[in-house]
Amino acid sequence: MGIARTHDEDYETREFKTLVALAAMERRKDNGEFKGLTSHSSIVDLQDKLVCVTSGASFFGFALVNRLLLHGYFVRVLVANQEDVEKLREMEISGEMMGCKSKISVVMAKPNEIQGLMEAFDGCCGVFHTSSFADPAGLSGYSKSMAEMEGKASENVMKACARTPSVKHCVLTSSLLACIWRDNSQYEFPPLVNHNCWSNESLCVDKKLWYALGKLKAEKVAWKTAEEMSLNLTTICPGLITGHEFSYRNPTATIAYLKGAQEMYANGLLATVDVRRLAEAHVSVFEAMKTTTAFGRYICFDRIIQCEDEAEKLADEIGIPRNKISGNSSDYVFPNCFELSNKKLANLMSRTLRSCYGES
Repeated sequence: MGIARTHDEDYETREFKTLVALAAMERRKDNGEFKGLTSHSSIVDLQDKLVCVTSGASFFGFALVNRLLLHGYFVRVLVANQEDVEKLREMEISGEMMGCKSKISVVMAKPNEIQGLMEAFDGCCGVFHTSSFADPAGLSGYSKSMAEMEGKASENVMKACARTPSVKHCVLTSSLLACIWRDNSQYEFPPLVNHNCWSNESLCVDKKLWYALGKLKAEKVAWKTAEEMSLNLTTICPGLITGHEFSYRNPTATIAYLKGAQEMYANGLLATVDVRRLAEAHVSVFEAMKTTTAFGRYICFDRIIQCEDEAEKLADEIGIPRNKISGNSSDYVFPNCFELSNKKLANLMSRTLRSCYGES
């Protein structure tokens, strides 16, 4: 699905702002351009190495930025407000930013302003839309209105990608929740979850699974827009994103994901993925898209919560009662209801991950 567009224009060389100037970066009120107190002195030919990451200050977005830097990419981080700029600056000062700092720049753009998104994407060969959304009103949790806003933001990002001549590929971070919430009464046997599965929107609404609804809407509108505008798109559907201090750094998404956790656990569908592995999978998929070996949707997870001990460990990491995950179910190992899609790319990703973490 999707046809990559071509263009005859050479990429312009661009000057990157260093993270030292993050706090000084702000949007001009008069013409919408960006400015900073200091800038990097060297000019580089970016060729196919400049990419943009939306929501780059989020838990997963930041991990993806780091992984791209380690792979030699120049990364333009898209944030929506000054608070995210300050958050990135704190991460840079604390030493959490990996790779060469001169290869990263930060721009601000609102997800509801397509022209601003196009300006942010200009010159980038690829865009990673991590589909991370925060409630602009500052309310806790994840609401139905947020699900609607996430869908609209995804549509705007896809349109901006399609209208930006330099953008060749886009990778959208969806969620496993966009695949698993189906009416089991229509199946004679336990459902098998693969890349062809989609959650039922009405079921998500009835159960008030707003996070699942948001990811479902975001991915569906992304595919619809990509097909209509000939955008080369691939989506990745991860399980619950975990990692160091994940419940502290990603509290809204973590709690929102676990709405309906007891039912997911009982059906062997409560899966998790380490944030570093997920970031590496995104890079692997993006690089495979360049040779047309990656396409469509991919489910990404590295563990399924199958017994009481695993449920208790996860609950302790998050700081919630164990029964919020496992309910009153007995210690039973559930069958694996997942099926790998596109074995060729799955093998590619597996090799990359083993190499990255030194596994045999």
